[in-house]
Amino acid sequence: MVAEVITPEEAAARALTLVDAARRTGSRRMLGIAGAPGAGKSTLTELLVAALPAGSCVVVPMDGFHLADVALERLGRLERKGAPDTFDAAGYAALLQRIRTAMPQDPSVWAPMFERELEQPIAGAIEVSSEVPLVITEGNYLLSEDGAFAQVPAMLDARWFVEVPEHLRHERLIARHERFGKPPDAAREWALGPDEANARLVGATRSRAEEIIQLG
Repeated sequence: MVAEVITPEEAAARALTLVDAARRTGSRRMLGIAGAPGAGKSTLTELLVAALPAGSCVVVPMDGFHLADVALERLGRLERKGAPDTFDAAGYAALLQRIRTAMPQDPSVWAPMFERELEQPIAGAIEVSSEVPLVITEGNYLLSEDGAFAQVPAMLDARWFVEVPEHLRHERLIARHERFGKPPDAAREWALGPDEANARLVGATRSRAEEIIQLG
């Protein structure tokens, strides 16, 4: 697959096409946005939500399926938080399947979110009404072929990958870690250590995307 590079404005237009198709056919569409830590997944998602008609989409982030720190500590994985095996990948895939197959008469599905100030997932925080035509899900490993994450691409109607220049991505990550409580040295060490190891895993999935969105 040769991915097409598009602008954020073109991405918004294509997201609107997905909404229109869902409303025309009565079948929900699902858009997945992958990218390395700090690449701008949340930024692009916010741009899309702002550009789409009110109530036409809901965002379900993969980060809501982070294992809690207490579980990571018990498993000996806390120092690798953000790696694929620090998520409930099977739970994430199962939720996407529920969302995809929901019928208009079905009750809402409730998804978890990730609270960055707490650095912890919070269950039942995002309502996904069965009437919403477009669900946007974003996260690192949406295009992975490993473990339960391998179930995810087939559930998506569109698979995008977002990226920024590496120096900018590193700067954003360091600033984010500082903003949420890490001292400057620890923030840089984490961004260039565990985050960078995970970024390499995510980068290897880039070729599985249909569109690449480059944010400056």
